[in-house]
Amino acid sequence: MILLYQNIKNRPSEILSLTGLTKPEFESLLPLFEKAEEDCLRERYIKGKERKRQPGGGRKPKLGTAAERLFFILFYLKTYPLQQVIAVLFGMSLSQTNTWIHRLSEALGRGSYLPERNPAASEEALKKCPALSFIIDGTEREIQRPKDPEKQKIFYSGKKKT
Repeated sequence: MILLYQNIKNRPSEILSLTGLTKPEFESLLPLFEKAEEDCLRERYIKGKERKRQPGGGRKPKLGTAAERLFFILFYLKTYPLQQVIAVLFGMSLSQTNTWIHRLSEALGRGSYLPERNPAASEEALKKCPALSFIIDGTEREIQRPKDPEKQKIFYSGKKKT
């Protein structure tokens, strides 16, 4: 089974569940993503060493269209499966999967379409919208208790076990 955008493009509920975007949102993002991807590719050619083949030479890629590439990276970012799982689902090798993830994440990030990961920028957004309420979703995770008593105080929640 190979997961392709062309196989699900007429099923809006599946597009939404696999990418996190509705079909109109996906289609409006596509031309912006294409331009960002072309810019990244052009920059890579300029910085890279001299090519032996012309661009476009060699084997045809598994992700042949921009829609397939956008679907691939959005699927990865939404579901965040193991790269081995993605390789099987999209019919490619593990090394190809890793290469595509890095290249396409760069293109998506260049166009500022990735979620904000910088906490300082999030604080600025909170200051700009004081009338709005924001909810930060998180998960508590257990950590190894520090041996040093001073460091233990930092991590102590104040709760007693019953």
